[in-house]
Amino acid sequence: MPVTENAGGEGPLVPDQPDHVKRTAIDLIAAYADRNRDELERVIPRAADDAGAVQSELRVISAFLGRRVQETGVVWKPADSREAVARTVAEMLPPELEFAVSTAWEAHTVGEEEAAERFTRGDPMVYVHMLAAFSAAIGLAVYKRAELISTLRQVTGLSE
Repeated sequence: MPVTENAGGEGPLVPDQPDHVKRTAIDLIAAYADRNRDELERVIPRAADDAGAVQSELRVISAFLGRRVQETGVVWKPADSREAVARTVAEMLPPELEFAVSTAWEAHTVGEEEAAERFTRGDPMVYVHMLAAFSAAIGLAVYKRAELISTLRQVTGLSE
């Protein structure tokens, strides 16, 4: 698999995902940013087909957005993250999945990875939803919606 530098040329090299995986990750973030449940439901099957790769791409995107928040000086604490993810997935997911995503993210933000893994019950899509919801929430803290999606397309190497 080809390898590229992280967005902004910082940090270690990461595997370059296929364009369809990048599009799927960005489409998930866009659906959460727009609070568009119908669009989210359309994207979920594509995400489930490539859950591991989409999760990997979302990790890269969320790390990029985390750095952007730090660079802009926006105050974003772990408690803000937990609240934002819970608010972002509220009414977007079935209740049992919403609960799993919110509680797994809460455990993740305090470094309790074993607990987070238990809350996922081995479902990689819980992590996909966690990371997409986090990326939408933190991304909207520093970008307007259109700018967020445009920026993500640029940093992932997708054309507009």
